[in-house]
Amino acid sequence: MSEISRRQLLAGVAGATILPATGVLAGAAPAAAAPPASVLPSRADVLAVARRVNDQWIGAHGDPGNNQWARATYFSGNMALYRTTGEPRYLAYAQRWAEQNNYAINNGVATRHADDHTAGQVYYDLYDVAPAANKIAAINESIRRMVQNQPTKVDDWWWVDALHMAMPVFVRVARQTGDDAYLQKMFALYTHTKRTRVLYDYTNELWWRDEGAKAARSPSGKLVFWSRGNGWALAAHAKILNLNPGLGTRWPEYRYNIQGLARSLAKAQRTDGLFNVNLVDPAHFGGPETSGTAFFAFGLAYGIRTGIIDRATYLPMVARAWNGMVATSVHADGFLGYVQGVGYAPESSQPVTTNSTADFGVGGFLLAATEVANLTT
Repeated sequence: MSEISRRQLLAGVAGATILPATGVLAGAAPAAAAPPASVLPSRADVLAVARRVNDQWIGAHGDPGNNQWARATYFSGNMALYRTTGEPRYLAYAQRWAEQNNYAINNGVATRHADDHTAGQVYYDLYDVAPAANKIAAINESIRRMVQNQPTKVDDWWWVDALHMAMPVFVRVARQTGDDAYLQKMFALYTHTKRTRVLYDYTNELWWRDEGAKAARSPSGKLVFWSRGNGWALAAHAKILNLNPGLGTRWPEYRYNIQGLARSLAKAQRTDGLFNVNLVDPAHFGGPETSGTAFFAFGLAYGIRTGIIDRATYLPMVARAWNGMVATSVHADGFLGYVQGVGYAPESSQPVTTNSTADFGVGGFLLAATEVANLTT
Protein backbone atom coordinates (compact mmCIF):
# COMPACT_ATOMS: atom_id res chain seq x y z
CA MET A 1 0.00 0.00 0.00
CA SER A 2 1.21 3.52 0.17
CA GLU A 3 3.97 3.06 0.40
CA ILE A 4 3.89 -0.72 0.24
CA SER A 5 2.63 -3.69 2.15
CA ARG A 6 5.12 -6.05 3.70
CA ARG A 7 4.12 -8.76 1.22
CA GLN A 8 4.67 -6.40 -1.71
CA LEU A 9 8.05 -5.08 -0.63
CA LEU A 10 10.24 -7.58 -2.47
CA ALA A 11 7.92 -7.75 -5.47
CA GLY A 12 8.12 -4.01 -6.19
CA VAL A 13 5.38 -1.50 -6.87
CA ALA A 14 4.25 -0.14 -10.22
CA GLY A 15 4.05 3.62 -10.40
CA ALA A 16 7.20 4.68 -8.57
CA THR A 17 10.34 5.34 -10.54
CA ILE A 18 13.30 4.11 -8.52
CA LEU A 19 16.77 4.42 -9.98
CA PRO A 20 19.10 1.84 -8.43
CA ALA A 21 22.23 2.68 -6.54
CA THR A 22 25.49 2.04 -8.29
CA GLY A 23 28.91 1.73 -6.75
CA VAL A 24 28.09 3.30 -3.38
CA LEU A 25 27.84 1.47 -0.09
CA ALA A 26 24.33 1.20 1.39
CA GLY A 27 23.56 4.24 3.49
CA ALA A 28 26.95 5.73 2.70
CA ALA A 29 27.24 9.41 3.47
CA PRO A 30 29.26 11.83 1.39
CA ALA A 31 32.73 12.82 2.51
CA ALA A 32 32.78 14.70 5.79
CA ALA A 33 32.06 18.38 5.35
CA ALA A 34 31.28 21.37 7.51
CA PRO A 35 27.76 21.37 8.96
CA PRO A 36 25.29 23.22 6.72
CA ALA A 37 24.55 26.86 7.39
CA SER A 38 21.69 27.72 9.71
CA VAL A 39 20.72 30.67 7.50
CA LEU A 40 18.67 30.31 4.34
CA PRO A 41 20.01 31.43 0.97
CA SER A 42 18.12 33.97 -1.10
CA ARG A 43 14.75 33.21 -2.64
CA ALA A 44 16.35 33.29 -6.06
CA ASP A 45 18.92 30.71 -5.03
CA VAL A 46 16.29 28.41 -3.52
CA LEU A 47 14.16 28.50 -6.64
CA ALA A 48 17.15 28.09 -8.93
CA VAL A 49 17.97 24.77 -7.25
CA ALA A 50 14.32 23.69 -7.40
CA ARG A 51 14.16 24.46 -11.10
CA ARG A 52 17.38 22.55 -11.73
CA VAL A 53 15.99 19.49 -9.95
CA ASN A 54 12.63 19.68 -11.72
CA ASP A 55 14.17 20.29 -15.12
CA GLN A 56 16.38 17.24 -14.67
CA TRP A 57 13.39 15.08 -13.77
CA ILE A 58 11.29 16.30 -16.70
CA GLY A 59 14.18 15.88 -19.11
CA ALA A 60 14.69 12.30 -17.98
CA HIS A 61 10.99 11.39 -18.10
CA GLY A 62 9.45 12.22 -21.45
CA ASP A 63 6.49 10.06 -20.51
CA PRO A 64 4.88 11.86 -17.54
CA GLY A 65 3.69 8.53 -16.14
CA ASN A 66 0.65 6.95 -14.55
CA ASN A 67 -1.90 8.33 -12.08
CA GLN A 68 -0.76 6.32 -9.06
CA TRP A 69 0.35 7.82 -5.74
CA ALA A 70 4.08 8.07 -6.42
CA ARG A 71 3.83 10.02 -9.64
CA ALA A 72 0.93 12.09 -8.31
CA THR A 73 3.11 13.13 -5.37
CA TYR A 74 5.73 14.34 -7.82
CA PHE A 75 3.14 16.36 -9.70
CA SER A 76 1.90 17.92 -6.47
CA GLY A 77 5.40 19.34 -6.05
CA ASN A 78 5.65 20.27 -9.72
CA MET A 79 2.42 22.26 -9.48
CA ALA A 80 3.57 23.98 -6.30
CA LEU A 81 6.70 25.07 -8.16
CA TYR A 82 4.56 26.23 -11.10
CA ARG A 83 2.47 28.40 -8.77
CA THR A 84 5.64 29.89 -7.32
CA THR A 85 7.58 30.48 -10.54
CA GLY A 86 4.87 30.74 -13.20
CA GLU A 87 7.01 28.55 -15.47
CA PRO A 88 4.65 27.42 -18.28
CA ARG A 89 6.64 24.25 -18.99
CA TYR A 90 5.76 22.89 -15.55
CA LEU A 91 2.07 23.50 -16.11
CA ALA A 92 2.20 21.96 -19.58
CA TYR A 93 3.91 18.84 -18.22
CA ALA A 94 1.23 18.41 -15.55
CA GLN A 95 -1.56 18.99 -18.05
CA ARG A 96 -0.10 16.34 -20.34
CA TRP A 97 0.08 13.91 -17.41
CA ALA A 98 -3.55 14.54 -16.41
CA GLU A 99 -4.87 14.34 -19.96
CA GLN A 100 -2.87 11.17 -20.64
CA ASN A 101 -4.59 9.65 -17.61
CA ASN A 102 -8.00 11.12 -18.53
CA TYR A 103 -8.27 12.83 -15.13
CA ALA A 104 -9.18 9.37 -13.86
CA ILE A 105 -8.67 7.74 -10.48
CA ASN A 106 -6.56 4.61 -10.22
CA ASN A 107 -8.86 1.63 -9.58
CA GLY A 108 -11.93 3.67 -10.50
CA VAL A 109 -14.32 5.90 -8.61
CA ALA A 110 -15.47 3.09 -6.32
CA THR A 111 -12.07 2.91 -4.64
CA ARG A 112 -11.77 3.87 -0.99
CA HIS A 113 -8.00 3.52 -0.98
CA ALA A 114 -6.13 6.70 -0.11
CA ASP A 115 -3.32 5.96 -2.58
CA ASP A 116 -5.78 6.14 -5.44
CA HIS A 117 -7.00 9.55 -4.33
CA THR A 118 -3.59 11.25 -4.46
CA ALA A 119 -4.00 12.22 -8.11
CA GLY A 120 -7.03 14.27 -7.12
CA GLN A 121 -4.75 16.80 -5.45
CA VAL A 122 -3.15 17.57 -8.80
CA TYR A 123 -6.42 17.50 -10.72
CA TYR A 124 -7.69 20.19 -8.38
CA ASP A 125 -4.49 22.20 -8.86
CA LEU A 126 -5.11 22.10 -12.60
CA TYR A 127 -8.79 22.94 -12.07
CA ASP A 128 -7.70 26.08 -10.22
CA VAL A 129 -5.72 27.20 -13.27
CA ALA A 130 -8.52 26.53 -15.77
CA PRO A 131 -11.80 25.30 -14.25
CA ALA A 132 -13.50 22.49 -16.15
CA ALA A 133 -15.92 19.98 -14.66
CA ASN A 134 -14.24 16.96 -16.25
CA LYS A 135 -11.01 17.59 -14.35
CA ILE A 136 -12.54 16.92 -10.95
CA ALA A 137 -15.54 14.75 -11.83
CA ALA A 138 -13.90 11.41 -11.03
CA ILE A 139 -12.23 12.49 -7.79
CA ASN A 140 -15.40 14.22 -6.61
CA GLU A 141 -17.44 11.11 -7.26
CA SER A 142 -14.96 8.86 -5.50
CA ILE A 143 -14.84 11.05 -2.39
CA ARG A 144 -18.63 11.47 -2.46
CA ARG A 145 -18.97 7.70 -2.26
CA MET A 146 -16.53 7.64 0.66
CA VAL A 147 -18.77 10.06 2.52
CA GLN A 148 -22.24 8.90 1.52
CA ASN A 149 -21.79 5.14 1.09
CA GLN A 150 -21.21 3.28 4.36
CA PRO A 151 -21.28 6.54 6.30
CA THR A 152 -20.13 4.93 9.55
CA LYS A 153 -17.09 3.22 7.98
CA VAL A 154 -13.99 5.07 9.19
CA ASP A 155 -11.26 2.42 9.18
CA ASP A 156 -9.92 2.92 5.64
CA TRP A 157 -6.74 4.76 6.61
CA TRP A 158 -4.78 2.06 8.43
CA TRP A 159 -1.32 3.38 7.54
CA VAL A 160 0.10 6.85 8.14
CA ASP A 161 0.85 7.65 4.49
CA ALA A 162 -2.90 7.74 3.85
CA LEU A 163 -3.16 11.05 5.65
CA HIS A 164 -1.06 12.77 3.00
CA MET A 165 -2.61 10.92 0.09
CA ALA A 166 -6.26 11.63 0.88
CA MET A 167 -6.80 14.41 3.42
CA PRO A 168 -6.00 17.32 1.06
CA VAL A 169 -8.53 15.95 -1.42
CA PHE A 170 -11.29 15.88 1.19
CA VAL A 171 -10.62 19.54 1.94
CA ARG A 172 -10.70 20.46 -1.74
CA VAL A 173 -13.98 18.65 -2.35
CA ALA A 174 -15.50 20.23 0.76
CA ARG A 175 -14.52 23.68 -0.45
CA GLN A 176 -15.72 23.07 -4.00
CA THR A 177 -19.09 21.64 -2.95
CA GLY A 178 -19.67 23.73 0.17
CA ASP A 179 -20.63 20.54 2.00
CA ASP A 180 -19.28 20.28 5.53
CA ALA A 181 -19.94 16.53 5.57
CA TYR A 182 -16.58 16.02 3.82
CA LEU A 183 -14.67 17.74 6.62
CA GLN A 184 -16.60 15.80 9.25
CA LYS A 185 -15.83 12.52 7.49
CA MET A 186 -12.18 13.44 7.13
CA PHE A 187 -11.87 14.12 10.84
CA ALA A 188 -13.59 10.82 11.65
CA LEU A 189 -11.16 8.91 9.41
CA TYR A 190 -8.21 10.84 10.86
CA THR A 191 -9.35 10.22 14.42
CA HIS A 192 -9.67 6.49 13.80
CA THR A 193 -6.12 6.38 12.44
CA LYS A 194 -4.68 8.50 15.21
CA ARG A 195 -6.61 7.42 18.30
CA THR A 196 -8.37 4.12 17.63
CA ARG A 197 -5.47 2.50 15.82
CA VAL A 198 -3.15 4.64 17.97
CA LEU A 199 -0.72 5.33 15.17
CA TYR A 200 0.36 8.52 16.93
CA ASP A 201 2.66 8.03 19.89
CA TYR A 202 1.92 10.88 22.31
CA THR A 203 5.04 10.19 24.37
CA ASN A 204 7.52 10.48 21.51
CA GLU A 205 5.27 12.82 19.48
CA LEU A 206 5.88 10.76 16.37
CA TRP A 207 3.76 8.54 14.12
CA TRP A 208 4.03 4.81 13.68
CA ARG A 209 3.80 3.72 10.07
CA ASP A 210 1.07 1.19 10.95
CA GLU A 211 0.01 -0.97 13.87
CA GLY A 212 2.62 -3.61 13.07
CA ALA A 213 5.39 -1.04 13.45
CA LYS A 214 4.71 -0.71 17.17
CA ALA A 215 6.24 -4.12 17.82
CA ALA A 216 9.25 -3.56 15.58
CA ARG A 217 12.67 -2.90 17.08
CA SER A 218 15.95 -1.90 15.49
CA PRO A 219 18.94 -4.26 15.85
CA SER A 220 19.98 -2.30 18.94
CA GLY A 221 16.52 -2.71 20.49
CA LYS A 222 15.22 0.81 19.82
CA LEU A 223 11.80 1.78 18.51
CA VAL A 224 11.27 2.26 14.78
CA PHE A 225 9.80 5.61 13.78
CA TRP A 226 10.15 5.79 10.03
CA SER A 227 11.34 9.11 8.67
CA ARG A 228 9.22 9.31 5.53
CA GLY A 229 6.14 8.01 7.34
CA ASN A 230 6.39 10.99 9.66
CA GLY A 231 7.10 13.15 6.64
CA TRP A 232 3.83 12.04 5.06
CA ALA A 233 2.00 12.97 8.27
CA LEU A 234 3.61 16.39 8.59
CA ALA A 235 2.99 17.20 4.93
CA ALA A 236 -0.67 16.19 5.31
CA HIS A 237 -1.22 18.60 8.17
CA ALA A 238 0.56 21.43 6.37
CA LYS A 239 -1.40 20.88 3.16
CA ILE A 240 -4.85 20.81 4.73
CA LEU A 241 -4.23 23.83 6.93
CA ASN A 242 -2.85 25.74 3.95
CA LEU A 243 -6.05 24.94 2.07
CA ASN A 244 -8.31 25.79 5.03
CA PRO A 245 -6.62 27.50 8.01
CA GLY A 246 -9.93 27.37 9.86
CA LEU A 247 -9.49 23.64 10.36
CA GLY A 248 -6.85 24.42 12.98
CA THR A 249 -9.37 26.39 14.99
CA ARG A 250 -12.18 23.91 14.62
CA TRP A 251 -9.95 20.90 15.24
CA PRO A 252 -6.88 22.30 17.04
CA GLU A 253 -5.04 19.00 17.05
CA TYR A 254 -4.17 19.57 13.39
CA ARG A 255 -2.04 22.52 14.53
CA TYR A 256 -0.84 20.76 17.66
CA ASN A 257 0.46 17.85 15.61
CA ILE A 258 2.75 20.13 13.63
CA GLN A 259 4.05 21.50 16.92
CA GLY A 260 4.63 18.05 18.39
CA LEU A 261 6.42 16.78 15.31
CA ALA A 262 8.60 19.89 15.29
CA ARG A 263 9.72 19.21 18.85
CA SER A 264 10.61 15.63 18.07
CA LEU A 265 12.33 16.37 14.80
CA ALA A 266 14.55 18.94 16.46
CA LYS A 267 16.08 16.07 18.47
CA ALA A 268 16.61 13.86 15.43
CA GLN A 269 18.30 16.10 12.86
CA ARG A 270 21.72 14.94 11.71
CA THR A 271 24.77 17.21 11.71
CA ASP A 272 24.57 17.33 7.89
CA GLY A 273 21.02 18.72 8.15
CA LEU A 274 19.21 15.61 6.93
CA PHE A 275 17.48 12.82 8.85
CA ASN A 276 18.06 9.08 9.16
CA VAL A 277 15.43 6.61 8.00
CA ASN A 278 14.82 5.68 11.66
CA LEU A 279 14.35 8.92 13.53
CA VAL A 280 15.30 7.45 16.90
CA ASP A 281 18.19 5.15 15.94
CA PRO A 282 20.97 6.56 13.76
CA ALA A 283 22.59 3.12 13.56
CA HIS A 284 19.53 1.56 11.90
CA PHE A 285 20.53 1.84 8.22
CA GLY A 286 21.95 5.23 9.16
CA GLY A 287 22.85 7.80 6.56
CA PRO A 288 21.25 10.84 4.92
CA GLU A 289 17.75 10.33 3.50
CA THR A 290 16.20 13.01 1.31
CA SER A 291 12.48 12.26 1.06
CA GLY A 292 11.73 12.40 4.78
CA THR A 293 13.94 15.46 5.11
CA ALA A 294 12.16 17.21 2.24
CA PHE A 295 8.69 16.65 3.69
CA PHE A 296 9.95 17.84 7.09
CA ALA A 297 11.36 21.01 5.55
CA PHE A 298 8.07 21.58 3.74
CA GLY A 299 5.86 21.11 6.81
CA LEU A 300 8.10 23.01 9.23
CA ALA A 301 8.53 25.91 6.80
CA TYR A 302 4.75 26.11 6.52
CA GLY A 303 4.47 26.07 10.30
CA ILE A 304 6.98 28.90 10.62
CA ARG A 305 5.31 31.00 7.92
CA THR A 306 1.91 30.73 9.56
CA GLY A 307 3.06 31.14 13.16
CA ILE A 308 2.16 27.61 14.22
CA ILE A 309 5.73 27.06 15.38
CA ASP A 310 8.29 29.60 16.59
CA ARG A 311 10.40 31.15 13.86
CA ALA A 312 13.48 31.79 15.98
CA THR A 313 13.53 28.21 17.22
CA TYR A 314 12.84 26.34 14.01
CA LEU A 315 14.08 28.50 11.13
CA PRO A 316 17.72 27.43 11.70
CA MET A 317 16.56 23.81 11.64
CA VAL A 318 14.77 24.30 8.31
CA ALA A 319 17.79 26.14 6.92
CA ARG A 320 20.08 23.26 7.87
CA ALA A 321 17.69 20.78 6.27
CA TRP A 322 17.48 22.77 3.03
CA ASN A 323 21.17 23.59 2.83
CA GLY A 324 22.02 20.02 3.73
CA MET A 325 19.87 18.60 0.93
CA VAL A 326 21.38 21.01 -1.58
CA ALA A 327 24.91 20.08 -0.51
CA THR A 328 24.37 16.35 -0.08
CA SER A 329 21.48 15.23 -2.27
CA VAL A 330 21.43 17.48 -5.34
CA HIS A 331 23.88 16.53 -8.09
CA ALA A 332 25.36 19.17 -10.36
CA ASP A 333 22.88 18.30 -13.12
CA GLY A 334 19.87 18.43 -10.78
CA PHE A 335 19.55 14.69 -10.13
CA LEU A 336 18.20 14.21 -6.59
CA GLY A 337 19.89 11.42 -4.66
CA TYR A 338 19.69 9.72 -1.26
CA VAL A 339 15.97 8.98 -1.67
CA GLN A 340 14.86 5.78 0.04
CA GLY A 341 12.91 3.60 -2.37
CA VAL A 342 9.32 2.50 -1.93
CA GLY A 343 8.96 0.82 1.44
CA TYR A 344 7.36 0.93 4.86
CA ALA A 345 10.33 1.12 7.26
CA PRO A 346 14.10 1.36 7.36
CA GLU A 347 15.28 -1.57 5.22
CA SER A 348 18.10 -2.75 3.01
CA SER A 349 16.54 -4.18 -0.16
CA GLN A 350 16.94 -0.82 -1.91
CA PRO A 351 20.03 0.85 -0.39
CA VAL A 352 19.87 4.62 0.05
CA THR A 353 22.79 6.13 -1.83
CA THR A 354 23.73 9.20 -3.81
CA ASN A 355 22.35 7.49 -6.92
CA SER A 356 18.92 6.45 -5.59
CA THR A 357 15.99 8.65 -6.48
CA ALA A 358 12.22 8.46 -6.92
CA ASP A 359 9.38 10.59 -8.24
CA PHE A 360 7.81 11.11 -4.82
CA GLY A 361 11.17 12.24 -3.44
CA VAL A 362 11.49 14.86 -6.15
CA GLY A 363 7.93 15.97 -5.43
CA GLY A 364 8.72 16.36 -1.75
CA PHE A 365 11.83 18.39 -2.56
CA LEU A 366 9.84 20.73 -4.80
CA LEU A 367 7.21 21.19 -2.10
CA ALA A 368 9.98 22.02 0.36
CA ALA A 369 11.50 24.53 -2.05
CA THR A 370 8.26 26.44 -2.47
CA GLU A 371 7.65 26.78 1.27
CA VAL A 372 11.30 27.54 2.04
CA ALA A 373 11.20 30.23 -0.64
CA ASN A 374 8.31 31.83 1.25
CA LEU A 375 10.62 32.35 4.22
CA THR A 376 13.32 34.11 2.18
CA THR A 377 13.75 37.48 0.52
